[in-house]
Amino acid sequence: MNTFLESDKPKDHCGIFGIANHPQAADLTRLGLYALQHRGQESAGIFLLRNGKCELHKGMGLVADVFRKLPKEWWKTPQSMAIGHVRYSTAGSSSLVNAQPFAVEFDKWYLALAHNGTLTNGGALRNQLKQNGAILQGNTDTEVVLHVAARNHRMGAKPWDALKTALKSVAGAYSIVASCEAGMVAARDPHGFRPLVMGSLDQAVVFASETTALDMIGAKYERDVKPGEFIIVDNNGNIESEMFTFAGRKAHCIFELVYFARPDGLVFEESVYEVRKALGRKLAEESPVDADVVMPVPDGGVYAALGFAEASGLPFDLGIMRNHYIGRTFIQPNHEARVSALRIKLNPISEAIKGKRVCLIEDSIVRGNTSRERVRTLRDCGAKEVHMRVSCPPHISPCYYGIDFPNKEELIANNYEIDEIAKLIQVDSLSYLSLSGMLSCVKNSTASDYCHACYSGEYAVKPSLGCEREHVDDVDE
Repeated sequence: MNTFLESDKPKDHCGIFGIANHPQAADLTRLGLYALQHRGQESAGIFLLRNGKCELHKGMGLVADVFRKLPKEWWKTPQSMAIGHVRYSTAGSSSLVNAQPFAVEFDKWYLALAHNGTLTNGGALRNQLKQNGAILQGNTDTEVVLHVAARNHRMGAKPWDALKTALKSVAGAYSIVASCEAGMVAARDPHGFRPLVMGSLDQAVVFASETTALDMIGAKYERDVKPGEFIIVDNNGNIESEMFTFAGRKAHCIFELVYFARPDGLVFEESVYEVRKALGRKLAEESPVDADVVMPVPDGGVYAALGFAEASGLPFDLGIMRNHYIGRTFIQPNHEARVSALRIKLNPISEAIKGKRVCLIEDSIVRGNTSRERVRTLRDCGAKEVHMRVSCPPHISPCYYGIDFPNKEELIANNYEIDEIAKLIQVDSLSYLSLSGMLSCVKNSTASDYCHACYSGEYAVKPSLGCEREHVDDVDE
Protein backbone atom coordinates (compact mmCIF):
# COMPACT_ATOMS: atom_id res chain seq x y z
CA MET A 1 0.00 0.00 0.00
CA ASN A 2 1.15 3.53 -0.72
CA THR A 3 1.17 5.99 2.12
CA PHE A 4 -0.26 9.48 2.39
CA LEU A 5 1.73 11.49 4.92
CA GLU A 6 0.17 13.89 7.40
CA SER A 7 3.33 15.36 8.89
CA ASP A 8 2.77 18.61 6.98
CA LYS A 9 -0.39 19.54 8.87
CA PRO A 10 -0.37 22.33 11.47
CA LYS A 11 -1.18 21.55 15.08
CA ASP A 12 -3.17 23.50 17.62
CA HIS A 13 -1.81 24.45 21.02
CA CYS A 14 -4.19 22.48 23.25
CA GLY A 15 -7.65 21.82 24.62
CA ILE A 16 -8.92 22.75 28.07
CA PHE A 17 -11.78 21.55 30.24
CA GLY A 18 -13.10 22.43 33.69
CA ILE A 19 -16.09 21.45 35.80
CA ALA A 20 -17.18 22.87 39.17
CA ASN A 21 -19.70 21.65 41.71
CA HIS A 22 -19.92 17.99 40.67
CA PRO A 23 -18.95 14.96 42.84
CA GLN A 24 -17.53 13.07 39.83
CA ALA A 25 -15.59 16.02 38.43
CA ALA A 26 -12.41 14.05 37.70
CA ASP A 27 -14.07 11.33 35.65
CA LEU A 28 -16.14 13.85 33.71
CA THR A 29 -12.98 15.85 33.01
CA ARG A 30 -11.32 12.72 31.65
CA LEU A 31 -14.29 12.16 29.32
CA GLY A 32 -14.22 15.79 28.26
CA LEU A 33 -10.54 15.49 27.37
CA TYR A 34 -11.33 12.50 25.15
CA ALA A 35 -13.58 14.81 23.12
CA LEU A 36 -10.73 17.34 22.85
CA GLN A 37 -8.00 14.84 21.99
CA HIS A 38 -7.77 16.20 18.42
CA ARG A 39 -6.47 19.49 19.86
CA GLY A 40 -3.38 17.91 21.41
CA GLN A 41 -1.92 14.40 21.58
CA GLU A 42 1.39 15.16 23.26
CA SER A 43 0.43 15.22 26.94
CA ALA A 44 -2.63 15.26 29.21
CA GLY A 45 -3.33 16.18 32.80
CA ILE A 46 -6.02 16.69 35.44
CA PHE A 47 -5.93 18.82 38.59
CA LEU A 48 -8.64 18.35 41.20
CA LEU A 49 -9.61 19.45 44.67
CA ARG A 50 -10.69 16.74 47.09
CA ASN A 51 -11.43 17.24 50.78
CA GLY A 52 -9.59 20.54 50.78
CA LYS A 53 -6.46 19.07 49.17
CA CYS A 54 -5.20 19.38 45.63
CA GLU A 55 -4.22 16.39 43.49
CA LEU A 56 -2.48 16.55 40.14
CA HIS A 57 -1.82 13.80 37.63
CA LYS A 58 -0.31 14.40 34.19
CA GLY A 59 1.85 12.55 31.72
CA MET A 60 3.06 12.28 28.15
CA GLY A 61 0.80 10.63 25.60
CA LEU A 62 -2.89 10.28 24.81
CA VAL A 63 -5.65 10.65 27.39
CA ALA A 64 -6.21 6.89 27.54
CA ASP A 65 -2.51 6.23 28.12
CA VAL A 66 -1.96 8.92 30.75
CA PHE A 67 -4.86 7.95 33.02
CA ARG A 68 -5.02 4.19 32.43
CA LYS A 69 -3.08 3.12 35.54
CA LEU A 70 -4.77 5.37 38.07
CA PRO A 71 -6.70 3.41 40.74
CA LYS A 72 -10.51 3.41 40.60
CA GLU A 73 -10.62 5.28 43.89
CA TRP A 74 -8.97 8.28 42.24
CA TRP A 75 -12.03 8.66 40.02
CA LYS A 76 -14.77 7.54 42.39
CA THR A 77 -13.91 9.35 45.63
CA PRO A 78 -15.99 12.57 45.61
CA GLN A 79 -14.32 15.75 44.41
CA SER A 80 -15.53 19.33 44.31
CA MET A 81 -14.03 20.43 40.98
CA ALA A 82 -11.42 19.56 38.35
CA ILE A 83 -9.65 21.10 35.38
CA GLY A 84 -7.93 19.24 32.55
CA HIS A 85 -5.66 19.83 29.59
CA VAL A 86 -4.43 18.14 26.43
CA ARG A 87 -1.34 19.65 24.86
CA TYR A 88 0.57 20.10 21.67
CA SER A 89 3.47 22.49 22.18
CA THR A 90 3.80 25.69 20.17
CA ALA A 91 5.58 27.61 22.91
CA GLY A 92 7.73 25.39 25.11
CA SER A 93 9.44 22.14 24.27
CA SER A 94 7.89 18.69 24.40
CA SER A 95 8.54 17.28 27.86
CA LEU A 96 6.68 16.30 31.01
CA VAL A 97 7.81 19.44 32.82
CA ASN A 98 5.74 21.46 30.33
CA ALA A 99 2.63 19.27 30.59
CA GLN A 100 -0.42 21.00 32.03
CA PRO A 101 -2.26 21.90 34.22
CA PHE A 102 0.36 23.80 36.22
CA ALA A 103 -0.18 24.19 39.97
CA VAL A 104 1.52 26.48 42.49
CA GLU A 105 1.09 27.12 46.22
CA PHE A 106 0.32 30.63 47.54
CA ASP A 107 0.76 30.53 51.32
CA LYS A 108 -2.37 28.54 52.24
CA TRP A 109 -3.78 28.59 48.71
CA TYR A 110 -3.22 26.40 45.69
CA LEU A 111 -3.76 27.75 42.20
CA ALA A 112 -3.85 25.54 39.10
CA LEU A 113 -4.07 26.76 35.54
CA ALA A 114 -4.75 25.22 32.13
CA HIS A 115 -4.11 27.47 29.14
CA ASN A 116 -4.87 27.40 25.42
CA GLY A 117 -3.02 29.92 23.25
CA THR A 118 0.33 31.65 22.97
CA LEU A 119 1.39 34.98 24.49
CA THR A 120 3.12 37.41 22.18
CA ASN A 121 5.02 38.94 25.10
CA GLY A 122 5.68 35.65 26.92
CA GLY A 123 9.41 35.72 26.19
CA ALA A 124 9.81 39.26 27.47
CA LEU A 125 7.91 38.47 30.68
CA ARG A 126 10.01 35.33 31.16
CA ASN A 127 13.21 37.33 30.94
CA GLN A 128 11.91 39.88 33.44
CA LEU A 129 10.99 37.10 35.88
CA LYS A 130 14.42 35.52 35.60
CA GLN A 131 16.16 38.84 36.15
CA ASN A 132 14.10 39.26 39.32
CA GLY A 133 15.15 35.88 40.68
CA ALA A 134 12.30 33.63 39.54
CA ILE A 135 13.11 29.93 39.14
CA LEU A 136 11.17 28.47 36.21
CA GLN A 137 10.75 24.72 35.81
CA GLY A 138 9.70 24.62 32.16
CA ASN A 139 9.44 27.05 29.28
CA THR A 140 5.70 27.62 28.75
CA ASP A 141 3.56 30.74 28.80
CA THR A 142 1.32 29.11 31.41
CA GLU A 143 4.08 29.03 33.97
CA VAL A 144 4.85 32.68 33.26
CA VAL A 145 1.25 33.67 34.05
CA LEU A 146 1.37 31.77 37.35
CA HIS A 147 4.66 33.40 38.36
CA VAL A 148 3.26 36.86 37.67
CA ALA A 149 0.14 35.94 39.65
CA ALA A 150 2.31 34.69 42.54
CA ARG A 151 4.15 38.01 42.69
CA ASN A 152 0.84 39.88 42.76
CA HIS A 153 -0.32 37.62 45.59
CA ARG A 154 2.78 38.38 47.63
CA MET A 155 1.81 42.04 47.39
CA GLY A 156 -1.48 41.25 49.12
CA ALA A 157 -3.84 40.33 46.28
CA LYS A 158 -6.20 37.36 46.74
CA PRO A 159 -5.74 34.48 44.27
CA TRP A 160 -8.41 35.57 41.77
CA ASP A 161 -7.34 39.20 41.93
CA ALA A 162 -3.72 38.14 41.52
CA LEU A 163 -4.60 36.06 38.46
CA LYS A 164 -6.72 38.82 36.98
CA THR A 165 -3.91 41.33 37.37
CA ALA A 166 -1.46 38.87 35.79
CA LEU A 167 -3.72 38.41 32.76
CA LYS A 168 -3.92 42.17 32.31
CA SER A 169 -0.14 42.24 31.93
CA VAL A 170 0.03 39.68 29.12
CA ALA A 171 -0.65 40.07 25.40
CA GLY A 172 -1.71 37.61 22.75
CA ALA A 173 -3.99 34.60 22.91
CA TYR A 174 -5.29 32.87 26.03
CA SER A 175 -8.36 30.91 26.97
CA ILE A 176 -7.91 29.55 30.50
CA VAL A 177 -9.55 27.57 33.23
CA ALA A 178 -8.13 27.89 36.74
CA SER A 179 -8.92 26.28 40.07
CA CYS A 180 -8.17 27.03 43.71
CA GLU A 181 -9.81 26.48 47.09
CA ALA A 182 -12.09 29.44 46.41
CA GLY A 183 -13.60 27.90 43.27
CA MET A 184 -12.99 27.94 39.54
CA VAL A 185 -12.31 30.66 36.97
CA ALA A 186 -12.63 30.80 33.19
CA ALA A 187 -11.25 33.71 31.15
CA ARG A 188 -10.49 34.73 27.57
CA ASP A 189 -8.18 37.32 26.13
CA PRO A 190 -9.90 40.50 24.94
CA HIS A 191 -9.64 39.53 21.26
CA GLY A 192 -11.06 36.03 21.77
CA PHE A 193 -8.45 34.32 19.59
CA ARG A 194 -9.06 30.81 20.94
CA PRO A 195 -12.50 29.35 21.68
CA LEU A 196 -13.98 28.72 25.14
CA VAL A 197 -17.57 27.70 25.88
CA MET A 198 -19.67 27.47 29.03
CA GLY A 199 -22.20 24.74 29.80
CA SER A 200 -24.26 23.22 32.60
CA LEU A 201 -24.83 19.73 33.92
CA ASP A 202 -27.46 19.56 36.67
CA GLN A 203 -25.98 21.94 39.27
CA ALA A 204 -22.48 21.85 37.80
CA VAL A 205 -20.86 24.53 35.64
CA VAL A 206 -18.66 23.32 32.77
CA PHE A 207 -16.07 25.07 30.59
CA ALA A 208 -14.41 23.61 27.51
CA SER A 209 -12.55 24.53 24.32
CA GLU A 210 -15.35 23.10 22.17
CA THR A 211 -18.99 22.08 22.61
CA THR A 212 -18.07 18.50 21.67
CA ALA A 213 -16.66 18.11 25.19
CA LEU A 214 -20.01 19.21 26.63
CA ASP A 215 -21.78 16.67 24.44
CA MET A 216 -19.47 13.94 25.67
CA ILE A 217 -20.63 14.33 29.29
CA GLY A 218 -24.24 15.20 28.54
CA ALA A 219 -23.88 18.87 29.47
CA LYS A 220 -25.96 21.66 27.93
CA TYR A 221 -24.27 24.43 25.99
CA GLU A 222 -25.15 27.77 27.54
CA ARG A 223 -22.97 30.32 25.74
CA ASP A 224 -19.45 31.28 24.74
CA VAL A 225 -17.21 32.88 27.33
CA LYS A 226 -16.93 36.42 26.01
CA PRO A 227 -13.61 37.92 24.93
CA GLY A 228 -12.22 39.78 27.94
CA GLU A 229 -14.58 38.03 30.38
CA PHE A 230 -13.52 36.70 33.80
CA ILE A 231 -16.02 34.19 35.26
CA ILE A 232 -15.79 32.96 38.86
CA VAL A 233 -17.71 29.90 40.07
CA ASP A 234 -17.54 29.58 43.86
CA ASN A 235 -17.81 26.41 45.91
CA ASN A 236 -21.58 26.83 46.21
CA GLY A 237 -22.06 27.03 42.46
CA ASN A 238 -22.66 30.78 42.40
CA ILE A 239 -21.47 32.49 39.22
CA GLU A 240 -19.93 35.94 39.08
CA SER A 241 -18.86 37.52 35.80
CA GLU A 242 -17.05 40.71 34.83
CA MET A 243 -15.42 42.16 31.75
CA PHE A 244 -11.91 42.70 33.06
CA THR A 245 -10.12 43.73 29.86
CA PHE A 246 -11.12 45.18 26.51
CA ALA A 247 -9.83 45.36 22.94
CA GLY A 248 -10.79 47.39 19.91
CA ARG A 249 -11.88 44.33 17.94
CA LYS A 250 -12.50 40.62 18.13
CA ALA A 251 -10.01 38.32 16.43
CA HIS A 252 -11.41 34.78 16.43
CA CYS A 253 -9.07 32.31 14.72
CA ILE A 254 -10.71 31.49 11.39
CA PHE A 255 -8.51 28.40 11.05
CA GLU A 256 -10.45 26.81 13.92
CA LEU A 257 -13.42 26.64 11.55
CA VAL A 258 -11.38 25.71 8.49
CA TYR A 259 -9.41 22.87 10.07
CA PHE A 260 -8.95 22.46 13.82
CA ALA A 261 -12.33 22.15 15.47
CA ARG A 262 -14.37 18.98 15.29
CA PRO A 263 -17.16 19.24 12.70
CA ASP A 264 -19.83 18.04 15.15
CA GLY A 265 -19.59 21.10 17.41
CA LEU A 266 -19.98 24.84 17.68
CA VAL A 267 -17.00 27.18 17.68
CA PHE A 268 -17.44 30.95 17.97
CA GLU A 269 -21.19 30.22 17.89
CA GLU A 270 -20.82 28.75 14.40
CA SER A 271 -21.64 25.21 13.29
CA VAL A 272 -18.28 23.87 12.12
CA TYR A 273 -20.08 21.41 9.83
CA GLU A 274 -22.10 24.15 8.12
CA VAL A 275 -19.11 26.45 7.71
CA ARG A 276 -16.97 23.75 6.11
CA LYS A 277 -19.70 22.78 3.66
CA ALA A 278 -20.15 26.46 2.86
CA LEU A 279 -16.40 26.73 2.21
CA GLY A 280 -16.70 23.91 -0.30
CA ARG A 281 -19.69 25.46 -2.05
CA LYS A 282 -17.92 28.80 -2.30
CA LEU A 283 -14.79 27.10 -3.61
CA ALA A 284 -16.82 25.41 -6.36
CA GLU A 285 -18.32 28.78 -7.27
CA GLU A 286 -14.94 30.50 -7.44
CA SER A 287 -12.90 27.67 -8.99
CA PRO A 288 -14.99 25.21 -11.02
CA VAL A 289 -13.25 22.20 -12.50
CA ASP A 290 -13.92 19.75 -15.32
CA ALA A 291 -13.56 16.45 -13.48
CA ASP A 292 -15.22 13.08 -13.04
CA VAL A 293 -15.24 12.86 -9.27
CA VAL A 294 -14.70 14.96 -6.13
CA MET A 295 -12.55 13.33 -3.45
CA PRO A 296 -11.53 14.68 -0.04
CA VAL A 297 -8.27 14.15 1.76
CA PRO A 298 -9.55 12.54 4.99
CA ASP A 299 -10.53 13.71 7.42
CA GLY A 300 -10.19 17.46 7.17
CA GLY A 301 -11.37 17.86 3.59
CA VAL A 302 -14.52 15.73 3.83
CA TYR A 303 -17.14 18.40 4.53
CA ALA A 304 -15.68 20.97 2.15
CA ALA A 305 -15.68 18.23 -0.50
CA LEU A 306 -19.36 17.52 0.20
CA GLY A 307 -20.15 21.18 -0.31
CA PHE A 308 -18.02 21.34 -3.46
CA ALA A 309 -19.75 18.27 -4.92
CA GLU A 310 -23.22 19.63 -4.12
CA ALA A 311 -22.50 23.00 -5.72
CA SER A 312 -20.71 21.64 -8.78
CA GLY A 313 -23.00 18.69 -9.46
CA LEU A 314 -20.03 16.34 -9.59
CA PRO A 315 -20.21 12.94 -7.87
CA PHE A 316 -18.58 12.63 -4.44
CA ASP A 317 -16.49 9.57 -3.64
CA LEU A 318 -14.19 8.45 -0.83
CA GLY A 319 -11.21 7.30 -2.83
CA ILE A 320 -8.74 7.60 0.01
CA MET A 321 -8.97 5.39 3.09
CA ARG A 322 -7.63 6.55 6.42
CA ASN A 323 -6.30 3.84 8.70
CA HIS A 324 -7.79 4.74 12.08
CA TYR A 325 -5.93 1.94 13.87
CA ILE A 326 -2.56 3.63 13.69
CA GLY A 327 -2.40 5.55 16.93
CA ARG A 328 -0.39 8.64 17.74
CA THR A 329 1.17 8.09 21.14
CA PHE A 330 3.16 11.31 20.70
CA ILE A 331 3.07 14.04 18.10
CA GLN A 332 6.28 15.99 18.29
CA PRO A 333 6.49 19.58 17.01
CA ASN A 334 10.02 19.46 15.58
CA HIS A 335 11.16 18.94 12.00
CA GLU A 336 12.64 15.48 12.55
CA ALA A 337 9.39 14.13 13.95
CA ARG A 338 7.38 15.65 11.13
CA VAL A 339 9.26 13.45 8.67
CA SER A 340 9.59 10.43 10.93
CA ALA A 341 7.54 7.27 11.22
CA LEU A 342 4.91 9.02 13.36
CA ARG A 343 2.62 9.58 10.36
CA ILE A 344 -0.98 8.65 9.84
CA LYS A 345 -1.48 6.41 6.84
CA LEU A 346 -4.01 7.42 4.18
CA ASN A 347 -4.28 4.72 1.53
CA PRO A 348 -5.85 5.16 -1.93
CA ILE A 349 -8.58 2.90 -3.30
CA SER A 350 -7.37 2.13 -6.82
CA GLU A 351 -10.77 1.09 -8.16
CA ALA A 352 -12.20 4.53 -7.31
CA ILE A 353 -9.32 6.40 -8.96
CA LYS A 354 -8.14 4.55 -12.06
CA GLY A 355 -8.89 6.32 -15.32
CA LYS A 356 -10.69 9.26 -13.68
CA ARG A 357 -10.17 12.98 -13.59
CA VAL A 358 -9.98 13.56 -9.85
CA CYS A 359 -10.72 16.83 -8.06
CA LEU A 360 -8.93 16.46 -4.73
CA ILE A 361 -10.20 18.72 -1.92
CA GLU A 362 -7.64 19.81 0.70
CA ASP A 363 -8.31 21.92 3.78
CA SER A 364 -4.86 23.54 3.65
CA ILE A 365 -1.39 23.38 2.14
CA VAL A 366 1.42 24.46 4.46
CA ARG A 367 4.80 23.25 3.19
CA GLY A 368 3.50 21.25 0.25
CA ASN A 369 5.50 18.09 0.97
CA THR A 370 2.55 15.83 1.71
CA SER A 371 0.39 17.26 -1.06
CA ARG A 372 3.03 16.22 -3.57
CA GLU A 373 3.12 12.70 -2.13
CA ARG A 374 -0.66 12.37 -2.30
CA VAL A 375 -0.81 13.52 -5.90
CA ARG A 376 1.97 11.14 -6.89
CA THR A 377 0.12 8.25 -5.29
CA LEU A 378 -3.12 9.09 -7.11
CA ARG A 379 -1.23 9.06 -10.40
CA ASP A 380 0.37 5.75 -9.48
CA CYS A 381 -3.16 4.40 -9.02
CA GLY A 382 -4.04 5.43 -12.57
CA ALA A 383 -5.69 8.82 -12.15
CA LYS A 384 -6.09 10.41 -15.57
CA GLU A 385 -5.89 13.94 -14.16
CA VAL A 386 -5.49 15.38 -10.67
CA HIS A 387 -6.90 18.81 -9.87
CA MET A 388 -6.55 20.24 -6.37
CA ARG A 389 -8.88 22.73 -4.70
CA VAL A 390 -8.03 24.15 -1.26
CA SER A 391 -10.80 25.37 1.06
CA CYS A 392 -8.80 28.31 2.45
CA PRO A 393 -6.45 30.96 1.03
CA PRO A 394 -2.68 30.40 0.72
CA HIS A 395 -0.77 30.48 4.01
CA ILE A 396 1.81 33.24 3.78
CA SER A 397 2.54 34.16 7.41
CA PRO A 398 3.30 32.38 10.71
CA CYS A 399 0.87 32.36 13.63
CA TYR A 400 1.84 33.80 17.04
CA TYR A 401 -1.40 32.92 18.80
CA GLY A 402 -1.24 29.16 19.32
CA ILE A 403 -0.88 27.34 15.98
CA ASP A 404 2.45 25.96 14.84
CA PHE A 405 2.57 27.39 11.34
CA PRO A 406 6.27 27.46 10.54
CA ASN A 407 8.32 30.51 9.73
CA LYS A 408 7.75 32.36 6.47
CA GLU A 409 10.62 30.64 4.70
CA GLU A 410 8.96 27.22 5.10
CA LEU A 411 5.52 28.28 3.86
CA ILE A 412 5.27 27.20 0.24
CA ALA A 413 2.81 29.97 -0.70
CA ASN A 414 5.21 32.60 0.62
CA ASN A 415 7.91 31.45 -1.78
CA TYR A 416 6.00 30.51 -4.94
CA GLU A 417 3.10 31.69 -7.06
CA ILE A 418 0.08 29.40 -7.33
CA ASP A 419 0.99 28.14 -10.81
CA GLU A 420 4.50 27.35 -9.53
CA ILE A 421 3.04 25.45 -6.56
CA ALA A 422 0.89 23.46 -8.99
CA LYS A 423 4.03 22.36 -10.84
CA LEU A 424 5.84 21.53 -7.60
CA ILE A 425 3.08 19.29 -6.29
CA GLN A 426 2.42 17.96 -9.81
CA VAL A 427 -1.28 18.73 -10.23
CA ASP A 428 -3.03 19.61 -13.48
CA SER A 429 -4.61 22.65 -11.82
CA LEU A 430 -4.61 24.28 -8.39
CA SER A 431 -6.93 26.86 -6.85
CA TYR A 432 -7.36 28.26 -3.36
CA LEU A 433 -10.45 29.83 -1.83
CA SER A 434 -10.22 33.62 -1.72
CA LEU A 435 -9.96 35.44 1.60
CA SER A 436 -13.25 37.24 1.04
CA GLY A 437 -14.87 33.96 -0.01
CA MET A 438 -13.71 32.22 3.16
CA LEU A 439 -14.89 35.03 5.42
CA SER A 440 -18.28 35.10 3.67
CA CYS A 441 -18.97 31.58 4.96
CA VAL A 442 -19.41 32.61 8.61
CA LYS A 443 -22.98 33.54 9.55
CA ASN A 444 -23.25 34.58 13.17
CA SER A 445 -20.58 37.30 13.26
CA THR A 446 -18.99 39.71 10.84
CA ALA A 447 -15.84 38.99 8.85
CA SER A 448 -14.01 41.68 10.83
CA ASP A 449 -14.43 39.56 13.99
CA TYR A 450 -11.93 36.98 12.69
CA CYS A 451 -8.16 36.77 12.71
CA HIS A 452 -6.76 35.79 9.30
CA ALA A 453 -3.15 36.81 9.85
CA CYS A 454 -1.80 33.51 8.51
CA TYR A 455 -3.43 34.35 5.15
CA SER A 456 -3.11 38.14 5.09
CA GLY A 457 -0.21 39.02 7.40
CA GLU A 458 -2.52 41.41 9.29
CA TYR A 459 -1.95 40.79 13.02
CA ALA A 460 -4.48 41.94 15.61
CA VAL A 461 -1.73 41.91 18.26
CA LYS A 462 1.75 42.66 17.02
CA PRO A 463 4.42 40.18 18.16
CA SER A 464 6.93 41.61 20.59
CA LEU A 465 10.55 42.08 19.54
CA GLY A 466 12.17 38.68 19.12
CA CYS A 467 8.87 36.82 19.23
CA GLU A 468 9.24 35.46 15.70
CA ARG A 469 12.66 33.98 16.36
CA GLU A 470 11.49 32.55 19.68
CA HIS A 471 8.47 31.01 18.01
CA VAL A 472 10.49 29.39 15.25
CA ASP A 473 13.00 27.94 17.67
CA ASP A 474 10.28 26.45 19.85
CA VAL A 475 8.68 24.77 16.86
CA ASP A 476 11.69 23.51 14.99
CA GLU A 477 14.41 22.93 17.56
